Amino acid sequence: MGKILLSISFLLISFSLFSQTKQPVTKKNVAKPLQATSTKTVTPSKKTDSEGREISITLTPYKNCWVYLGAYYGAKGKTLADSAWLDGNSHGTFKANTKLTGGIYFVISPQYTIQFELLMDNAQHFSIKADSSQKENALITGSKDNDLFKEYTKFSSIKGKYLYDLKNKLGTARSSKDSADIRNEMVKGNKEMQQYQNNVIEKNPSSLLAMLFTVMRRPEAPTKLPIINGKTDSTYPYHFVKGHFWDDVNFYDDRLLRTPFFEPKVDEYFKYYVSPEPDSIINDVKFMLLSARTGKEIYPYLLTKFTNKYVNPEFMGQDKVFLYLFNEFYSKGDTNFLNPASRKMIFDRAYSLMANQLGEPAPLLSLTDTLGTVKPMYDINAKFTFVVFWDPHCGHCKEQIPRLDSIYNAKWKGLGLKFYSVYIYDDNVPDWKKFINEKKLFDWTHVYQTKQAREMEIKSNQPGFRQLYDAKLTPTLYLLDDKKRIIAKQLSIEQFDEVITAKLKTR
Repeated sequence: MGKILLSISFLLISFSLFSQTKQPVTKKNVAKPLQATSTKTVTPSKKTDSEGREISITLTPYKNCWVYLGAYYGAKGKTLADSAWLDGNSHGTFKANTKLTGGIYFVISPQYTIQFELLMDNAQHFSIKADSSQKENALITGSKDNDLFKEYTKFSSIKGKYLYDLKNKLGTARSSKDSADIRNEMVKGNKEMQQYQNNVIEKNPSSLLAMLFTVMRRPEAPTKLPIINGKTDSTYPYHFVKGHFWDDVNFYDDRLLRTPFFEPKVDEYFKYYVSPEPDSIINDVKFMLLSARTGKEIYPYLLTKFTNKYVNPEFMGQDKVFLYLFNEFYSKGDTNFLNPASRKMIFDRAYSLMANQLGEPAPLLSLTDTLGTVKPMYDINAKFTFVVFWDPHCGHCKEQIPRLDSIYNAKWKGLGLKFYSVYIYDDNVPDWKKFINEKKLFDWTHVYQTKQAREMEIKSNQPGFRQLYDAKLTPTLYLLDDKKRIIAKQLSIEQFDEVITAKLKTR
């Protein structure tokens, strides 16, 4: 069913138990350092693995200093998980009454340089012996997961070098037959790699290595396409891959967070296999979060990841995903992992987006014009209504407002568009009127909220237009249809023009 994609460089360098790296673990990329625990135990005790962790380490030539145990945290993050004091014989122990979350860990020098990686799963009583000048020869005993990976590393190193040599030969092949023979050998070698990984998954399904192989799998798209109503279904490979992308991956498994592979797979999935339409995104986000909900670490991590992505989304309308997260998770009490500032930001942002979603009727506006007359926005009869919140002292407004008027006079006016222009303050009405006259914005409906109106609004505990329209910055722009439904917001002038043109074509 599945094909595991592993590059040769990955096998030989990136994810080698005995890999050598000079990558530092700094305060910027450490997620959550823990307090050091001093111990003088040299070898693991005979305690059972249900009794916490006890990992002895000998790391020469370091003496009388601290060394650390770190782990991956998502795609780019790293976290310090434990520390051990090395005595005069370079011996120390990572020891505690609790177990670490399984995943890919690494030993860190006193200079915060990663020495080598290891696998950490449920069995956390084992020993490590290594020399910082020969990291590739690090010896780990008493850990079945690391034994499995060491065997795999030996196999993949040999097979990887063989495939690498074949690739070089392919570039110097003298005939098409030679090229075909080399390609066949490469296919055979890759299948042997895949079969080895499949055997690990089959024979050791609960091992960390099996989980890692499963996460790294990508479904192999079928080459034989079904015929429906006499036509070949060219979309079948896409739907097949999407439908099997997460086969055998348990989203509640906190170990996923301690690998650098899971989060990139999530990103890949949403980039290539999920429609940018908000409802499509919501369906997959819902599936992942509900599947991960029992995970103590992975669930808040995914919820935070999706929140950060869609609170200020890349594409218009995707803030609907953030509102879904707020309504279904945060507002129902999933806020224990948030600090007060983050909680306030999320709730405030949600309240600023609730009333201005695409396809929904625009919030009512009844504000006062330059002559003191109340002008309800819904009284404007137009094919399109362009609502703009601005300030004559805003540098960007000084540039954009005249540009809007230019395209209005050149094109939009003839298409039946009208402006409802809102001055967002009330403390400098003369400057506002002066700007209108200087720029000759006479075809627009210009309004503002008087101090009295604002005071009445506050007294009645009603949300203001800044919240209803998320008008925190200027200019803030909305395009409404003939029924005053929001059809676009916060686009460039050129993009608004494209939306208007597209809407007219569909009528």
